[in-house]
Amino acid sequence: MADLIRIASDTLSAAIDPNGAELSSLRDVEGRELMTDADPAFWTGRAPLLFPVVGMPFRETIRVDGVEYPMKKHGFARRARFAVAEVGADQARFVLVDSDETRASYPFAFELAVTFRITGPTLSVDVVVANRGAVEMPASFGFHPAFAWPLPYGQDRGAHRIMFSADEPDALKAIAADGTIAQATRGTPLDGRTLHLADALFGKDALVWDRVRSDKVTYGATAGPRLDIRFPDTPMLGIWTKPGAAYVCVEPWHGIADPEGYTGEYRDKPGVFIVPVGGEKRIGMSVTLVP
Repeated sequence: MADLIRIASDTLSAAIDPNGAELSSLRDVEGRELMTDADPAFWTGRAPLLFPVVGMPFRETIRVDGVEYPMKKHGFARRARFAVAEVGADQARFVLVDSDETRASYPFAFELAVTFRITGPTLSVDVVVANRGAVEMPASFGFHPAFAWPLPYGQDRGAHRIMFSADEPDALKAIAADGTIAQATRGTPLDGRTLHLADALFGKDALVWDRVRSDKVTYGATAGPRLDIRFPDTPMLGIWTKPGAAYVCVEPWHGIADPEGYTGEYRDKPGVFIVPVGGEKRIGMSVTLVP
């Protein structure tokens, strides 16, 4: 990661890896790291961008107009090299366009542009999915940032929680053994609007809200600074870690893993949006450090 792109304000600093346009570090003014330690014993990811699928396609395959294409979990953008289109003191823009390699698994002409910007205590990530082809383009997109658990402010892991901005009465989706969405559901783990973080919550993979009502969650301990995570454009949310790891992922999604056994068209699966010819889809999130 020698070629990280760095941006900063007087409150935050960030480093982004052009490989995957992945946020690799987010630090406060004292240099304390707010993201995962990427311990390889658990998971080396930091904040991959999920495109053109979110989650696991059934049998790692999508179908477009009756033709099957291979597609890995969470898509190919997270492993792709983005062009660095713009760099300034407080913002940077990265761009990925289709190629022979991408069209072998996703037969569409696209541009995926990602702009990172720091303003005071807030990092914003703005994504534009553009259709450069001659046919309508189905797509999904998701964020997958992994924040330090515990945050570096002296509180232990057991004091950390995630607070939702709205009531979330619906049951959660369960994840099948192959990583797809099971037919069964699981009851909400929330206490009112609060998720009290504990390793036991994640013994059967992620917590998945396929219809989240909140557009913000607040993550932190019962005392000390916290993170406000806003996601106004995404109707789904995942929260995930591996038990014992020093991170928790808060994942706003516009897309979800295939339903168990799904063999239908990619464009018809839950969470997929359609980008018209010459059109674009904008999706953003932000992270604010609150004293």
